[in-house]
Amino acid sequence: MSHEDELAALARAVEAQIPFNRVVGLQLGDLGPTETTITFEMRDELVGNFARGSLHGGVISAALDVVGGMAAITAAVAGGDVSTLAERFGKLGTIDLRVDYLRPGVGEKFTATGYTLRAGNKVAVTRMELHNDEGDLIAVGTGTYLIG
Repeated sequence: MSHEDELAALARAVEAQIPFNRVVGLQLGDLGPTETTITFEMRDELVGNFARGSLHGGVISAALDVVGGMAAITAAVAGGDVSTLAERFGKLGTIDLRVDYLRPGVGEKFTATGYTLRAGNKVAVTRMELHNDEGDLIAVGTGTYLIG
């Protein structure tokens, strides 16, 4: 199986086999060694402030955490060693997550983007952003992940 096929299989698994990701409606986009994206659409179940109709902070945090973890794991196997992809994904875990909420999560569709700052043998550090469909920056985050 090619590197791209392995990553596509991983994306399908993350979307379909992780119940929380299904609840939020996370859809993986790009899975590259330098940038990873996920998207999701606003729904009533994701509202945290009913007066404003904005996203719940936990949904924002979760989206950033997922895209950060995916950025970390894709960077870890960027050299083409897909034989360890499933094994590394099985060990993937969040060590630390910091989220800065910059403005209310208002919009119809949201895109989270993760960038790998550093990936070692055991730990990766990522930077994440969440934008709405108008291009407004909703939140940023930094994550540290166990990858091996």
